[in-house]
Amino acid sequence: MMKTPGATLLACLLVVLADAGLAAEPKESPWQGALVICGGGRLPTTVRRRFLELAGGKEARLVVVPTASATADTADPDRFLSSWRQLGVTELSLLHTRDRKRANDVKFVAPLKTATGVWIGGGQQSRIATAYAGTLVETELQGVLKRGGVVGGTSAGAAVMSRVMIASGNPIPRVSRGFDLLRSVVIDQHFLVRERQPRLRRVIRLYPERIGLGIDEGTAIVVRGGTLQVMGRSAVLAIGTSRFDEPVRERRLNPGPPLDLAELRKQLRR
Repeated sequence: MMKTPGATLLACLLVVLADAGLAAEPKESPWQGALVICGGGRLPTTVRRRFLELAGGKEARLVVVPTASATADTADPDRFLSSWRQLGVTELSLLHTRDRKRANDVKFVAPLKTATGVWIGGGQQSRIATAYAGTLVETELQGVLKRGGVVGGTSAGAAVMSRVMIASGNPIPRVSRGFDLLRSVVIDQHFLVRERQPRLRRVIRLYPERIGLGIDEGTAIVVRGGTLQVMGRSAVLAIGTSRFDEPVRERRLNPGPPLDLAELRKQLRR
C-alpha cells in the first residue's frame, strides 16, 4: 500500500525524533510522591492548598523556582514567595539561576535535597529547560518525588514537567526537551482559553507512545500513585492515538474523583 506524502513526512520526523532520544517508549513513573500540574491563569485556592497539603502543610519545606519569569533576575524575591507565606509556610527557599554550570553545583541544589515540595512558576518554559534540563536540578526534583514529596507548577511550570515539551507554536508546535517527571505524557496549558487543541493533536501524532493532557486555565491535575485527578474551574482534554497515521481519540476530563492513568492511556490508544 502506497504512503501519502504526509504519512512519509511524519515517518521521517519520527526517525529524526527517535535519533534525538525523544521518541523512545517511555516507562511508567517510579515516583512515590505527587505532581500538581496547573494550566495557568488564576490558581484556585483549593489547588494551592492541595499542593501544600501534599508537601506537609505548614511544616512543608518549600522551594520556589521562578526561572521561567523574565523578571526572576531582578524582582524582589518576596514577590515569588509571599503567596505561600500567606498560607502559613515558614520554611521557604528561592532557587534560581540561568547558568547551567551553577545548576550542576552541589551547593546550589542543596535546598532541593531536603525539600518536601517544589513549586515551578510561570513565564516561558524554554527558560526553565535551558537552565535545568539534564542537570543536577532535574535529578534533585526527581529525588523529591522519590522521597514522597510533591512537585507542582503552573503555565510554563506545567509544560516543562514532561520530557517531550511543547516550547511554542500553534498550530505548528516547536518541541524540545523538558523534565522527565511525568512519563508517557505530553502536557499543554492555557489549553481551551488559547485554543491549543490543534498543536497538541499534532504532537501526539508525532509521539503516539505518549498521551496528551491539555489543561485549561484555573484547572490542575494531581498525579499520584498511578491516578490522575482533575481539580479547579474548567477541564482537561486527554488525547491519544495508536499510530502516527491514525486519527486521535479524545476524552474530556472534568473535576471529580481520581481516574486510573493506565486505564485512561489504554482507552486513548486502542
